[in-house]
Amino acid sequence: MRLRHQRLLSTVFARQRPGALPIPAERGVSAFTPAPVLDRWNADAAGVRPAALESGDNVITMFDVIGEDWWSGGGITAKKVAAQLRAIGDRPVEVQINSPGGDMFEGLAIYNILREHPQAITIKVMGMAASAASVIAMAGDTVMIGAASFIMIHNCWVVAAGNRLDMAEVSSFLAPFDQAMADVYAQRTGKTAAECAKWMDDETYMSGTTAIDRGFADELLAADQTKTDEGTKAADRSVNDVRAMELALMAGGATRSQARARIKSIKGTPGAAQDTADTPDAGGEDPELTAAMASLLADLRS
Repeated sequence: MRLRHQRLLSTVFARQRPGALPIPAERGVSAFTPAPVLDRWNADAAGVRPAALESGDNVITMFDVIGEDWWSGGGITAKKVAAQLRAIGDRPVEVQINSPGGDMFEGLAIYNILREHPQAITIKVMGMAASAASVIAMAGDTVMIGAASFIMIHNCWVVAAGNRLDMAEVSSFLAPFDQAMADVYAQRTGKTAAECAKWMDDETYMSGTTAIDRGFADELLAADQTKTDEGTKAADRSVNDVRAMELALMAGGATRSQARARIKSIKGTPGAAQDTADTPDAGGEDPELTAAMASLLADLRS
């Protein structure tokens, strides 16, 4: 009887979860989180973590950008999540998220991996689930969110260069991914795909209560389940500023390798993964250099 009950639950979960999202076979195009989203995460969600460590070994934490991160050596990847799920086995899973997003296509892959898990998945949005991380959150059978937390959705965002024909080709390439995301949001929320597409067009931030009202989440987390760690907050902000500068340079026409080389050439800049210790600013910061970098980043964004 118990086995039959488990099978019935698995069938219900499989019916409720949307279908797999498309992932490009050719990864020549990368989809990023825009710099203003990194700024918002710096202001509202950096350093937010669980108030206490969860017991058990079935908890997956996503407190980083989505996709491999060249600057910190970290990042949440589909490969890592798949390995964690294999280790957890056929048991319910809790996924804790505080992420500004990152590589949208990596987020789609993680979503697909989570939705295939045979047992219930509970998502907890601890600070922010933005961009690619919002897609991952939709894989939950239950989505819980802090009252001061946010879910942010937008269209697939890339950095591209070329003439009008190139831009038209990029637009055509991105259209099915935007439609697929709108369909997943719609299936999760009960809203129409057109409504969700409009929110994506507007790059919409939803607080905890708004996310629940619109169907993106199911219930609020208790107020005492999250805290802000000041040390982690400083580290989060430091490396996010460098990520934003990389995107700004690319938007100005630099290749990714050129942007990274230019940032690395500034003495004292938080280094790339192969050069750093556990934290991006482990070597300490020069206040004058930090101010100069902030000024440069502001100029690039304006």
